[in-house]
Amino acid sequence: MTVTPADIDVRRITDEELPLWIRTARTGFLRPPTVTDADLAARRTAHIGSRTYGAFDAGSCVATFRSFPQELTAVGGAPVPADAISNVAVLPTHRRRGILTRLMNEDLTAAKERGDVVATLIAAEYRIYGRYGFGPATSAAEWTIDVPRTGLDPHRPGPEDGGRIDFVSLEEVRKAGPELHERVRRAQPGAVSRTDVWWEQDTGALRVYGEWSEAFYVAYRSADGEVQGLVSYKVDDHWGDAKQPLNTATVEWLIATTPAAERALWRFLCSIDWVVRVKSGARSPDDLLPGFLPDPRAASITTQADWLWVRILDVAAALEARTYGGSGTLVLEVKDRTGFAGGRFLLEAGPDGASCTPTGRGADLTLDVAELASLWLGDESAPRLAALGRLGEERAGAALEADALLRTPRRPWCPDMF
Repeated sequence: MTVTPADIDVRRITDEELPLWIRTARTGFLRPPTVTDADLAARRTAHIGSRTYGAFDAGSCVATFRSFPQELTAVGGAPVPADAISNVAVLPTHRRRGILTRLMNEDLTAAKERGDVVATLIAAEYRIYGRYGFGPATSAAEWTIDVPRTGLDPHRPGPEDGGRIDFVSLEEVRKAGPELHERVRRAQPGAVSRTDVWWEQDTGALRVYGEWSEAFYVAYRSADGEVQGLVSYKVDDHWGDAKQPLNTATVEWLIATTPAAERALWRFLCSIDWVVRVKSGARSPDDLLPGFLPDPRAASITTQADWLWVRILDVAAALEARTYGGSGTLVLEVKDRTGFAGGRFLLEAGPDGASCTPTGRGADLTLDVAELASLWLGDESAPRLAALGRLGEERAGAALEADALLRTPRRPWCPDMF
């Protein structure tokens, strides 16, 4: 019997349906589909406050979708309420039937009604989310450091500013980490909030994805004892045929409130006995890391790609939430096929903020809501989008004016996967 889209039931799941939902999500992400009692208990805790959706065909769960409250840092440091989307999976047996479109529309409609300014996600595949109004808003790069080539003095691995490096326990991470992260993300456009559940998962107090192995956690403390940086890393066990250590330290995450703390943590990682390579994890493409090394060529980019995707739900609120590098006025014609955020808006911006209101004036720029998302955090270039045919310049010079207003001196960055 042929199954039509009308036969698929899209809705929030019940608690009794969670085991089936987990099995479907794992199948969609090519993970073993077994669901244990421990998995179920951990998921129930992790999903508190979430909106968990499923699509059902004759009682079987064939797609999963979850969203949860989040804050995203805008340019200038203002926290913006966001609808964070995760666990999106449609079984191979039910693709191309409009299921994801129905799930996305239901969630975004609810987010718009709640007053969320944007929606966010980390896209596993590039070509899926543009049709829902999402645009790539930050990028990430991973460096691999060839430790022997760095030029660092192995006899002087410690901080040179009076600070110190210490290993810290899981309990100390759960205590110091949230406050440190709050300071970091308030100053970093593109960063997102971390919940208590995030810290419990990272430190093994809550195990949602099965097997967990403890990382090494190291803190940098300034001369007055303040924790200004934390790093989580793991090390493999690889030795050459001649009994030479060839180990790689892989950074799970590294956050710091000062360049001095960053420098100290990277230099520490490059000083660990038996470690000949350090993989940086996902960093900003303009990260300071290579410049901390006497030979920056010792750090080579091994991965660089889009990272955080943003979908603007309220154009005026989004543009008023951020600050700007100069002063100017633009009229933006924003296209949105779903109707969530389209319209013509007058942006009057300055270093201290902006006003954005609907207007009947002629447009200076015409662009899709997805392209506006790419410009909003300051990473994309309006003239570049115009050259690609993804932005219409209705008034000569308007793209350059937009670039002067919207671009940021440092690139936005999201340290998290969710």
